[in-house]
Amino acid sequence: MLTLTDVQTRLAECREKSGAALRAAEADTDASVVLLAVVREFDSKAAKAGRLAAESDAAAHDAVVELEQAADSAKAAAEADPGLDAKAREAVLDAHLAICILKTEI
Repeated sequence: MLTLTDVQTRLAECREKSGAALRAAEADTDASVVLLAVVREFDSKAAKAGRLAAESDAAAHDAVVELEQAADSAKAAAEADPGLDAKAREAVLDAHLAICILKTEI
């Protein structure tokens, strides 16, 4: 099991990945409006998770669970968007994977 400090560090890394996914999606002129909204929500939840993780182990765990749900939605939207370029899709999937790995470790 990860310590609270480890979770906070990993959430910061996940936030970097969600931010990269958002930037890649926003740079893709063919990305759907739905995908952009979902990825923005994912990035917002990643920021929130980082703030909540500073409070306690329980808050960190709850934040990761909520973040995983947002990551799942972003992954589904990326897989369903035929106009999304490979770079943006890869960034979203990379961010999703980071969250899934973190979830299994806490």
